[in-house]
Amino acid sequence: MKITDTTPAGVENPGPPSGPDPMVTKTTAPAPRKEPKGEGSTLNVFSHGILILWAVMVVMPLLWAVMTSFKTDRAIFTSPWALPDRLHFENWSRAWTEAHMSDYFLNTILVVGGSLFGTLLLGSMAAYVLARFEFPGNRFLYFLFIGGMSFPIILALVPLFYVMQNMALLNTLHGLILVYIAYSLPFTVFFLTAFFRTLPTSVAEAACVDGASHTRTFFQVMLPMAKPGLISVGIFNFLGQWNQYLLPTVLNTEPERKVLSQGLVQLAVSQGYKGDWSGLFAGLVMAMLPVLAAYVVFQRQVVAGLTAGAVK
Repeated sequence: MKITDTTPAGVENPGPPSGPDPMVTKTTAPAPRKEPKGEGSTLNVFSHGILILWAVMVVMPLLWAVMTSFKTDRAIFTSPWALPDRLHFENWSRAWTEAHMSDYFLNTILVVGGSLFGTLLLGSMAAYVLARFEFPGNRFLYFLFIGGMSFPIILALVPLFYVMQNMALLNTLHGLILVYIAYSLPFTVFFLTAFFRTLPTSVAEAACVDGASHTRTFFQVMLPMAKPGLISVGIFNFLGQWNQYLLPTVLNTEPERKVLSQGLVQLAVSQGYKGDWSGLFAGLVMAMLPVLAAYVVFQRQVVAGLTAGAVK
């Protein structure tokens, strides 16, 4: 069989290509993996060491207080760092009944629960209006709330005492609730105003187009979206109101209406003379447990509320 040369006249046959076949895919070797720099490793070791040291400094006093609450008074002074020989639960029962920690605990739950509900309700409503609506005096009211954060509460104790006395709210739990709400509103409005500004406006506009009123839009649409911010500011207010001592000391002097912070101080003074240090530590741990439990349960929501709106 004769093979016909199809090369045009005057053109030299180039022959087979000398380079690699273009149909063959060339595989390249993976790039060598870069080793971490020594400076980064040193920085990580240093930062982790600081965090571990800080954790030990925070956790050790708490563990020591819990351990001491189960010891006897003699063991507290003879072997303060040793583990208790057995768990003396009578220390807790004695602090709960004889030191009236149960009454202080109940009063604190009523006051903090009522003030926390009122603070979040009123603070979220005020923050929503300041963040979403433009009206004359909007910025003035916003900076007025911010100014309330810088006002020292100790300067208002004397006039506040006489105002509460004239309104027949002195030495009452509901009067203390109102004072706690007024004390916590500035920070709550400041925090939630910035949070409501990060929420999408299109959702509220869609609700208004569907016929929802401003009240329904706030309670059924915007407030559920602000749940991380509400939990974060609620935790901060809970910590501040639970540990509040100055306001109840001045405005709540009736023994049967004292809150937990007042009861701990009274327990420290009375047990200091009696030498019942184990009962004192038991009462101290009772006051710490709700705060620790609240933070452990809501720690993820606190972080989410603080970082929400950082990246749109």
